[in-house]
Amino acid sequence: MSRFLFVVQGEGRGHLTQAISLSAILRQAGHEVVAVLVGKGEGNALPDFFRASIQAPVHTFASPSLVYGQGKALRVWDTIRTHLLRGKDYFRSIRFVADQVAYYQPDMVINFYEMICGFYFARYKTNIPCVCIAHQYLLLHEAFETLPNKWLDRALLNITTHLTALGSTEKLALSFVEMPHDEPRRIKVVPPLLRKEVKNLVPQQGDFILAYITHHKLAEDIINWHENHRHVKIHCFWNNPDFAAEWAIRENLVFHQVNAQKFMQMMQECAGLVCTAGFESVCEAMYMGKPLMMVPVPNHIEQAINALDGSRAGAGIADDHFNFDRFLAYLPQHQSVQESFVAWQNQSDTLFVKHLESLIQPTTEVFTLKSMGTYAPRWKVFLQKYF
Repeated sequence: MSRFLFVVQGEGRGHLTQAISLSAILRQAGHEVVAVLVGKGEGNALPDFFRASIQAPVHTFASPSLVYGQGKALRVWDTIRTHLLRGKDYFRSIRFVADQVAYYQPDMVINFYEMICGFYFARYKTNIPCVCIAHQYLLLHEAFETLPNKWLDRALLNITTHLTALGSTEKLALSFVEMPHDEPRRIKVVPPLLRKEVKNLVPQQGDFILAYITHHKLAEDIINWHENHRHVKIHCFWNNPDFAAEWAIRENLVFHQVNAQKFMQMMQECAGLVCTAGFESVCEAMYMGKPLMMVPVPNHIEQAINALDGSRAGAGIADDHFNFDRFLAYLPQHQSVQESFVAWQNQSDTLFVKHLESLIQPTTEVFTLKSMGTYAPRWKVFLQKYF
């Protein structure tokens, strides 16, 4: 049995649900997740579903997160400036991670795209192997075809991705489709990590559109469109603490606070999903054969690349705004890739255990004449001398 320590970037729900899935896989294989360290941005709360599902001690620390300002778009330079000013907080977080590693003594650290973990391995020259897991590492793959424009944004994203992987032993890149490994860059391509709750669902054909937005200000676009299309049923999930768990703004338009179980139930029953192009939501929809419209957060280069990649993989269509008219026209034309995606994803348990176990050095018991006693059997003396 090996001991694993998780370090997870806590913004959104993607990396959190991936950690839940991998913890279940490792426990089933006879290993232990000794603790989970979650990096949180200022003012961000850790979702209740994570603490209830991870089945390990959870500790949080200050970590860089994206800044949106007063608008709907990601503010890249404000994000950089804000976190440069919080440098002292992040140095304390690096020390916190070091203390937790020293306390729990894991055999391996699994880093779910947390930059503080990369800085820890750059600062402390530990022999503990670190494996980084995220879809973002696929963007560093030599065969990955990315957006042809926005080279500065892509460069900043790749720098961030490299920083999260400082000191890593290997990078496991989550992918919508199977691809060859990139050995020179130490990138292994693996299936997405999905929770058992998703796999146990039975998809049905409902009469409503499900939506998920990572930033509540994007709700304005949905509300404005629905004003002139009140016959269309939409259920939208958001994270807005100023509203109740369920808010019916008008007939056929309901906003729900993020709730993993409720979201999965509605995903099972919806006619299609419209979401800001987070990797996890796209994967869940593909697993259930649900058509998608991916709407990247403005100025969010990672989501723009996700939308391009998801469209190529057959998940659905991409747009730069919540164009429900286009999505409704697309639904009858959608060609499901559910069968091939499920076949790829179902390899995840075997592949993850294989990759992780191969990187952990087995503990070797060293025999000495003193420990064997004065009259040690000759075969033990022989093993000690020649092996």
